[in-house]
Amino acid sequence: MSWRNIKRSNEVIAEDNTKNQQQITDMTARFKVMHKQSRQQITVDWQTRVNRLERLEKMVVDNQDEISIAISQDFGYRSPSETTMLEVFPTLEGIRYSKKHGKEWMKPKKVATGKWFLPATSYVQKQPLGVVGIISPWNYPLYLAAGPLTAAFVAGNRAMLKTSEFTPNFNQWLAKTLPNYFSADELCFINGGVEIAQAFSALPFDHLLFTGSTAVGRHIMRAAASNLTPVTLELGGKSPVVITDSASLEKAVNRIWTGKLMNAGQTCISPDYLLLPTGLEQKFLQLSYQWVSKHYPNIAKNPDFSYLVNQRQFDRVLGYLEQAEQTGADINILGEVEPDAKTGFMPPMVVTNLVDDTKLLTEEIFAPVLPVVAYKSIEDAIDYINKRPRPLALYVFGEDDKINDKVVANTVSGGVSINDTIFHIAQHGLPFGGVGDSGMGNYHGQYGFDTFTHEKGVFKQAKINFVDMLQPPYGKVFDKLMQVAKKL
Repeated sequence: MSWRNIKRSNEVIAEDNTKNQQQITDMTARFKVMHKQSRQQITVDWQTRVNRLERLEKMVVDNQDEISIAISQDFGYRSPSETTMLEVFPTLEGIRYSKKHGKEWMKPKKVATGKWFLPATSYVQKQPLGVVGIISPWNYPLYLAAGPLTAAFVAGNRAMLKTSEFTPNFNQWLAKTLPNYFSADELCFINGGVEIAQAFSALPFDHLLFTGSTAVGRHIMRAAASNLTPVTLELGGKSPVVITDSASLEKAVNRIWTGKLMNAGQTCISPDYLLLPTGLEQKFLQLSYQWVSKHYPNIAKNPDFSYLVNQRQFDRVLGYLEQAEQTGADINILGEVEPDAKTGFMPPMVVTNLVDDTKLLTEEIFAPVLPVVAYKSIEDAIDYINKRPRPLALYVFGEDDKINDKVVANTVSGGVSINDTIFHIAQHGLPFGGVGDSGMGNYHGQYGFDTFTHEKGVFKQAKINFVDMLQPPYGKVFDKLMQVAKKL
């Protein structure tokens, strides 16, 4: 089919430079106030921290319907069930986990003291960093803002939040609602486009967490570097799925499409391409048709299936499909309904017979489109992954634990799910973050607390000690002591 005929012109988002300059001035002034206050309140007790977490929790609980409506308006249509499952529920889970464990995390940690310094003691003191910046994306506007905020608050910090300009309805709700739960010196919300984001990332935060594309992440890091601001970058990439010879293909199809079609594929850890043993392509395609028909009947009007967020994303994906078709790829539409430019509906697709350098195999897709690459041996599959930038996630399916472990041990990715997709992100005990092109640093659970915490080493000298022996003038006693020490 002609993908070009479906395409609509890219939307242009204009910025008001005069308004931006005033907003940047106000934003900078607000940061200075928050920074000063954070220096005046170095110690933040548990009651203050848990109170902020409780207010964040209450804001989400009180406004679930409004959140779902606003996000759906921004997407053209977003399944309310998906918003509940993928945004509201994990946000509340993360807050409650931090409320349960945060008091323990913030306690000083005793560590060993060198034997030559006993009976002195040593410990690590946990302190808030101060004011942290958070830049959240459009694909999960609640969860990817509230998750970092949870980590910032449990660690005792103040925060400034910059959301995506591509979710104007959610931003409007947030701007209206946030002052009912937080003062501006605790949490400051910033709305705006590229110019605002550039100025935001150049503020001298005590830490800056960015979630978004690798390309933008590089700009964020450059801006932060001028202030020596440490950064956590949660980026994207092409997360591979490996189906091994021992896998149940039916089970793999079920788990792959469950993860792939969440939010219509607009997930940073969505299965991005599939590595499949040679000869199973048609069987995989047949099972995929059956799965989509069963779980998303009448898919174009199915209330459980979401749309692509905007015209720009829709056109980008169509461009990838057009290039693939022109280079001889086979595009299989699973829902038997073509993409709809008016609504942003994009049906699930399986793409086979791809040329290696096509954009479906080099760029993050962020849509319900799954490229399939056949492989002959598991070593070939591992080699294919390792020749590409390190992904944010990797998925492997199989009943042979040795082969599964071989794939996991011989590849590098931000995280892994074995015999499933996506759900490693929901485990509070696991770090979530990227590596290489997919990001740096991590958060979730205690890892988020640690990211936004300064660990200060403290040495406490005892009344009885041997330090005087280490002072000049050095003599025979010192020489003898050093000779003994070097042998131990």
